[in-house]
This record gives sequence, C-alpha cells and structure tokens, in this order.
Amino acid sequence: MPDASTPSSASESAVPHLYLVDGSSYIFRAYHRLPPLTNKHGQPAGAVYGYTTMLWKLADSLNKADGPTHMAVILDASEHTHRNEMYDQYKAHRPPPPEDLVPQFPLIRVATRAFSIPCIEEAGLEADDIIACYTVAAKAAGWRVTIVSSDKDLMQLIDEDAGIDMLDTMNDRRIGRAEVLEKFGVPPEKVGDVLALMGDSVDNVPGVPGIGPKTASQLIQTYGDLETVLASTHEITKPKLKQSLIDHADAARLSRELVRLVCDANLPEPLEDLSLKGIPLEPLQAFLEDQGFKSLLNRLTGSAPQKGATVVNDVMAAMEPKRAAQAEPEKIEVDRSKYETVTDEDSLDRWIAEATAQGFVAIDTETDCIDCIIARLVGVCLATAPNKACYIPVGHGGGDLLSEAPNQLPLDLVLAKLKPMLEDPAVLKVGHNLKYDWVMFDKAGIEVAPIDDTMVMSFDLDAGRSFGHGLDELAKLHFDHECIPFKQLCGTGSKQITFDKVPLEAATEYAAEDADIALRLWMRLKPRLAAEEASRVYERVDKPLVPVISRMERRGVKVDREYLAKLSAEFGAEIKSLEERVYEAACGPFTIGSPQQLGEVLYGRLGLKGGRKGKSGQYSTDVNELERLAAEGVTCATLVLEWRQLTKLKNTYTDALQGQINGETGRVHTSFSLTGAQTGRLSSNDPNLQNIPIRTEIGRKIRDAFVADSGFKLLSADYSQIELRLAAHMADVPQLKEAFRGGADIHSITAEELFGTVDRDTRNKAKTVNFAILYGISSWGLAGRLGVGKDEGKAIIDRYFERFPGIQDYIHKTLAFVREQGFTQTLFGRKTHFLPNIRSPNPSIRGGAERAAINAPIQGTSADLIKRAMARMDDALVKEGLEGVRMLLQVHDELVFEVPDGQEEQAAEVIRRVMSTAAEPAIRLDVPLDVEVGWGAHWGEAH
Repeated sequence: MPDASTPSSASESAVPHLYLVDGSSYIFRAYHRLPPLTNKHGQPAGAVYGYTTMLWKLADSLNKADGPTHMAVILDASEHTHRNEMYDQYKAHRPPPPEDLVPQFPLIRVATRAFSIPCIEEAGLEADDIIACYTVAAKAAGWRVTIVSSDKDLMQLIDEDAGIDMLDTMNDRRIGRAEVLEKFGVPPEKVGDVLALMGDSVDNVPGVPGIGPKTASQLIQTYGDLETVLASTHEITKPKLKQSLIDHADAARLSRELVRLVCDANLPEPLEDLSLKGIPLEPLQAFLEDQGFKSLLNRLTGSAPQKGATVVNDVMAAMEPKRAAQAEPEKIEVDRSKYETVTDEDSLDRWIAEATAQGFVAIDTETDCIDCIIARLVGVCLATAPNKACYIPVGHGGGDLLSEAPNQLPLDLVLAKLKPMLEDPAVLKVGHNLKYDWVMFDKAGIEVAPIDDTMVMSFDLDAGRSFGHGLDELAKLHFDHECIPFKQLCGTGSKQITFDKVPLEAATEYAAEDADIALRLWMRLKPRLAAEEASRVYERVDKPLVPVISRMERRGVKVDREYLAKLSAEFGAEIKSLEERVYEAACGPFTIGSPQQLGEVLYGRLGLKGGRKGKSGQYSTDVNELERLAAEGVTCATLVLEWRQLTKLKNTYTDALQGQINGETGRVHTSFSLTGAQTGRLSSNDPNLQNIPIRTEIGRKIRDAFVADSGFKLLSADYSQIELRLAAHMADVPQLKEAFRGGADIHSITAEELFGTVDRDTRNKAKTVNFAILYGISSWGLAGRLGVGKDEGKAIIDRYFERFPGIQDYIHKTLAFVREQGFTQTLFGRKTHFLPNIRSPNPSIRGGAERAAINAPIQGTSADLIKRAMARMDDALVKEGLEGVRMLLQVHDELVFEVPDGQEEQAAEVIRRVMSTAAEPAIRLDVPLDVEVGWGAHWGEAH
C-alpha cells in the first residue's frame, strides 16, 4: 500500500489515470460478507469493517505500473432523482436497506476520507450518473479511466479507444469492449438500447414484456437502435413479439430514458482535486483506533497480530456483546445425502407413522409459483430429526416438452394419507412461514393444526435486532449454515424455470433441507420463549393469527374494475387540468416532474426567495420545500403538490389495482405479514392496502372501489383513538382516563388545558399535539407541524407535560428502561430491541431510536389487541350463528368484514364486543376501548 513518502510509479506517468470506485456495490458486498458486528461504541459496524478491508485491498493490490494517479469513491446521496419524476415506480420494488446498515453509511464515508480518498455524492444524481460525468470529463481531458464496478448500466461508458474500461474486483477481471460484446451481443454504445427493451426488475425499469436479454440483443443487432426497432415492427414475423413492441412502445422509450446516464452535470469536485497523494498514517490510524479494528490497526502500524486473531474474531473481540440473550452460532453439519425421495406408498406410510408416533414433525411445501392463491402443489417435505428429512414429489413434470414426468405418487393419494396426521391434535406441525403452507393444504381441504411457526418465534424473540427472520438468514445466524439458494436450482431472469421442472434429486436436497432447518430452528428457539419471557406474546397473540390471516388471504376482497377504470380516467383528466393550472401559475409550460425545471421556474422565472441549492447548483423542490412555499401562499407550489399526490395515487392504486385482480377469483388477495413491522403491527403487500389515505376525498374515492359481493355488505370496525387510550392507561394520566371513561372529547380537553379555550383551531392543534407527543416529537418538529416558532413549540410541549405529568414520567421511564435493558415491552410482553442505536454517540441515530422507543410499547400494545380480537373473531361469530360473516382485511386499527344482507346489526354487536374486550382476561384496562362500526355497499361507505 502506498504511503505519503512513496508515490506509485503510475503517478509519474504522462497520462493521468482516474479510478472511479462504485462505492454502493462495495458497501453491500461488505455488508453481506460478514455477520452482524458492532464496534466498541455499540454501533453496527460489519459493513464498515468489510468496506475498509476491501478499499485497502484495492489500493494495495493495484498494478503499480498501471495504477491510478487519481481516485474517488462515488456514492448515492439519496434515492430520489429525476428518474422518479419521469416514472414514479422507478426502484419502487427495492426493499429499504437493512435497518442495521443505515447507521453505517456515515461511518463508511468517514472511513473513505480516512484513506485521504475523495468521497463524492450529489443530491439528485445517482452514483452511476456521477461516474458518467467524471468519465466524460476525464475523456475530454485526455485521461484514462477505470470504473471499479461490474454494474451493467456502467458498461455503456466503456471506450477502449479512449482508454476507458471497467475493473470487476470480485472476479478480478477487466471489462472492455470484447466482454461487453460477449455479455450483450452489442458494443457498449448500444447497451442502453438493449437494456430499454429487456427492462430491469431490480430497478423496476418496465422494458417490453416478453423480451429478455437474448431477444433484445438480436433486435438491436438487426435494426441498430431502439427507435429503428419500434419503427420496423411491420417487418417482425413473430406475432406476439410484434404486438408487444407495438403495445409497449411508450414503455420502451421511457425505459431508454431511465437507463440513460447523465453525462453533463457539473462536477462536484474538479478532476485535479482527485489526485491520489498516498494514504497518510494519522487519519487512518485514528479511525481504526476509534472503531476498535485491531487487526487492521496492527497491519497499518506493522505490529504483530495477536495469536489466533482473524478478521472476524478480532472484530468480535473488540466489540460490545451484540445479543443479550442469544447463544453464538452453533456450526451444524447438514448431510443432504441422507434425505429421502419418497415415491412409493410404503415409504410414505413409514414417514407418516414415525411422525405420528413421535408427536412432532416439520413440514414444508414446494409449489410452481410464489402466489399461494393460484399456486399448484409440487411436493411436500417432512423432517423428524436433524438430517432426517424427506421430499414427497406430487407435481413434477419433465424438464422440457420431450421429457417424461418422473416416477412419483399421485397427488390425491398423498394428500389423503397426510390428512389424518396433519389434522391430528396429538402431532405438532412445525414450519417456517407456515402461513403459506397452511393455505396450500387448506386449498386441498386439510386444516393443519396444531402448529408452531419458527419465523414468528424468531420475530417474537428478536424483533428489532439487526437481522431478518427468513429461513436462509436464520440458518446462517444460528447454525453458520448456507442453505441451497433457490436460484441455484431454478435460475434467474428469462431462463428461470418453475420448481416442478427441477430434477427430483436436486429438488429433494433443496426442499428437504428447508424442513430440516425449520426443525433445528424450532429446537433452538422453542426453549428461549420461556427463558426470555416471550411465550405469552407468541402463544396468546401471534401464533393464533397464522390460520386466521391465511383464511383472510384466501378470501380476498372484491374490487370494482370498471369503477377503478373510471376513477383512473377521472384522475387522468384532473391531472391534465392541474397541469394547465400549474402552467398558468408558472407563467408558461415546463416539465412538472423535473425537479431541475421546477426549481428554475420557482426561483428563476417567478423570482421567489429562500430557495436552497445543492452542490450541483440545482434548487431543492422536495415536499418540505414545496409545503413551505404553499404555506406562504405560492399557488404554483400548492398545485404541484396536488399534481404529485394525484399522479402517485393513480399509478399506485387506480391503475395498478386493476392488474392485481385475481383472474380466477375476481378478487384482490393481499399478503399479510406477521413479521413486517418491529412493533408487531401487521403489514400487507402485493398489493399494500394499508397506505391508502383515509382522511382525503381522493383516498375515500379509492376505498369506494372495494365492494361487497352480491347479497353482502362490507362492514368496518375501527378502534377509536386507541393509542391515546392506551397512553392514558400506561402513563396513568387521571384527566385522560376520566375523559375516556366519560366519553368526552379528548382533543377538546387537551385544547382547554393547553390554550385555555376550545374552538376549531385550538382543537386541531391539540389533536396534533396529542399524537405527536406519543411519537417523541421535538420542539422543532412540533413547531413545524403547527406553523409556529421553535420557542412556541417548546412552550407547548412544556405546558403539555405540566398539565399531564404522567406522560412525561412515562417517556422518562421508557427511555431509562430501554437504555438499561436494550428493549421495550408491550402490556402483553412483546419486546422490541433497540441496541445498539439507543446508545449511539451519534445524536441523529440515538434520537431516532429514542422516538421509536417511546411509541413502541403503545403502538405494539395496540397491535397486540387487534390481533387478539382477530384470533377470537371467527369462533365468536360462529357461536352466534353468523358463519356467513367473513373477515377480509386488517388495516392498522380497523377490521373489514363481508356480512350477509340482514345480519349487519347482529354482526356489529358481536364484532364490537370482541374488539372492546380483546385485552381481557389477561389485562384489565383503566379506559374503555371504543369501537366505531359502519357498513355499506363499499368500503368507503362503511368507514
């Protein structure tokens, strides 16, 4: 590794050579390379350590004769760019970064600068765009450029004639024109056209449906570019391909713009400032000492490493313990050769008899798609002991049209033989994410019970810790074992096959391993439930929900497609009208979705004051800035906010929901997750029905699209102000408890206490304060919401705590408890973990953890209550002769039912009773739980 006194020979080269490091790829590779680690301050640091090691290796291993004279690490400053304005679904399917990775981003920037290497990011530009701008600028200056990445989008920049190539450090290979031709079949300058046709599922670039990499490459090779392809559809002989290109031409053109790299933005730092001057000892040594990275520090200073030290062990030794109650990973041996493929009745009977005699068995299903509503059963797995598992294929076909199906038992026979054991109350069925398997068996007329779900167990034990609860991740975490990846069997992209095409030997190893690992997790996690006082929330709150939400998912909810189409048309017309009004307010047309153009209009054309510019010189036009301007009476800003909201709702709901109506059932089937929110709240996806706005006219219109089946009404039952009621009980606030018992208006009482008078304005302010306080809002944050100065915001909070001291005591006690114990608890014992963030020296990270910790016991108890009500609901309805009432949806504090005509009043009485007594007999609350019930032909009318 070069130091300040010994510059590399490359620095003496006549032609400058710039290395541009794609920092994001380094970060995620580093994160996934090491287990969750924390530094000596208690902060997550696994990615920081891995990143530091990788950057050091890059600097140290570069060919000195071909090494860089200049270098920079390029990072993404934010997710929102001009591409989101062009297409609001861009990268919409990307999950948020792991919770424990987020606080490591600032440390990674510090690490980069500790190497005295520039770390460049720019608001409004993706890292790829910044790399493109520097590449083009360096090319114009006659420099050589090496892009350290394997990102296919960046391959558009390769130009060997101009000395521009890529370096894939993971595979230790250079990428030039020949490698691009091998991968895409086209030269670098045509890669963008290929990407536009094939799309990108990761970034949600739409492309043209049905066109994969091979077809896209052939089309560009034949016609030269995208526009020529679209203009030549009359020459294409394949009918489906031709029609898809015609129908999706606009999507292809949009995709071409989405993958086009920005090359002409201003450089955040001049090229000359990227000079690689060597890596001084002091800043890097200070950083390594601060983090406790002893092995790297020894390497830097030349000290001898401690005996037996390794990269991971050294870090672990320097770290604060990261799991209070968890045992360290126990390395297991998985012998897949012992798994059995069951293809005859005698073997199947033997496995069923063993499971029945033993009294517990792990189960898993394999299907031909991930949508359990339409999926077809392909195989069933059983495991009775570690390394003792089997796979029972029932739906495998040949690998292609000419292959014969393998020998396997008939589906009906297997299900008939499994049914008694799966329904036997004396045999515990163990599974991971058992909800999916439960639906698959329920479709076959089998109600699996009793059950244990290891995904739910893991969540109830470790919610909020820095890892997920998927089977593969838990296998690595608890057993240091790598499960067979699904893509290893089925491939990816256009060449991916369904599981029924996988050969039985490979299918057995993959599928039986899932059941084997689920059983081992059960053996590992089950004893922890009692030891860590998690049995109560698992047994009484979460586990009973598995069959309940499985039934809800199967039922789905009916959606009026014609109404949605009409609403989409109305929204489209309103969007057009808004555009004209925006143009009028802006004194001329412009691209509303372009932040750059909008900024120029607001602060240039209209001459508004107070605009904020980023490093690029572009004005900020984010929602906070537009809301500020709207509050000042700027009509253009108000209209743009309306335009953005309506466009988003149209794309996300009225357009998208039409495509999510199941062709077989005619209903929308959302997927509920018991492990989606760390406080215990249920979440939903595909589609997400919990984010439909309910307090706006537009949101209510969208709810009107959810309708009752013929002969039914939709009934909505909603807890009223449940979090405030729980706060009154948990914080022991006499005034609030008395108000709720007497049915008084809690916001009016707060307005009287805070402002001395009650009118519409003070009540609205009091309502804001009531809810904001429970989320640990700062005086600055409250001031912003109320539109007052910071001092007034602080004064209001002080008055609130003076009038309701129990709330302040609750906050202080909650924070003291979580700082000492590392977790919060609900009334039912649900734990949410906040280490290490709650002890972070970074005020921003620590403040975010504190705000979440203040609300977690209240929001978590609210979630526990509605889950307890849901678990009791079906039995209560059946007991009253209301078997026809079907629970369909759960949205935060609301349950939605489909009720036969004429049974609305009777059903409402039962539902209200179950929800209002959900805490009992375990807990008796000091306040009543009020439930508002309504019904109608559609959801909007019921709510």
